[in-house]
Amino acid sequence: MIGACEEAGVHLMIAYRLHFAPAHLQAIALARSGKLGELRFFSSIFGMQVKADNIRTDPKDGGGPLRDLGVYCINAARYLFGDEPVEVRATAVSKRGDKRFAQVEEMASALLHFPGERVAQFTCSFGSGNVASLELVGTRGVLRIEPAYEYVEALKWTLTVNDKKKERTFPKGDQFAPELIHFSDCVLKGIRPEPDGEEGMADVRIIEAIFKSASSGRAVRVAPVKPQKQPKPSQGLKRPPVRKKKLVKAQAPHSG
Repeated sequence: MIGACEEAGVHLMIAYRLHFAPAHLQAIALARSGKLGELRFFSSIFGMQVKADNIRTDPKDGGGPLRDLGVYCINAARYLFGDEPVEVRATAVSKRGDKRFAQVEEMASALLHFPGERVAQFTCSFGSGNVASLELVGTRGVLRIEPAYEYVEALKWTLTVNDKKKERTFPKGDQFAPELIHFSDCVLKGIRPEPDGEEGMADVRIIEAIFKSASSGRAVRVAPVKPQKQPKPSQGLKRPPVRKKKLVKAQAPHSG
């Protein structure tokens, strides 16, 4: 995709909606500010119960929880640390007899080793209760976001620095409109989008390394990439939340 777009002279942008969400953009600013101290580790869980025959469990069109949910955890770890992992260790498992997971994993867990002796860990699942949280931990404080990856709810911060706790709620809004506005501006002004195709490829190489580690039972080195552009606070755009539509002859893809 990257090569084809470059050859055709057109823009390619990856639909990472959280690169435009104020809760995450301000989390990046907080991570860079030093208020948390030296960043040491990242931890996240992201799961849901996916219904049988949903496209998410199709290995070609859906890809399973690591490709569908885990990429949010990987991408968040990368932009909060502002760095790229060098090695991964991982496992992937499925409950026996559950036909939903005949072709894809039920859940995957990974440990990512970053430069500076920092680590990121996460678990993603299609067989769990609804959960989506992350924690960024430094030598002086902790930032917790829960829910962390939702687009129909408000995102909530719990910031603890030197044992003093503060809570903040980022109101729900349309997370898709800002992506479209940014991409439109890039096309009109001839600017390379952020996130671009290389940003997506940076995550793909980590996902491939995770699958390889889970299959082999060994740590896998991650192929290096050139430093990626970081999301900027100026990318944060607020748009009114979209009204929840009534489904017509269709069911939600997951329970809850």
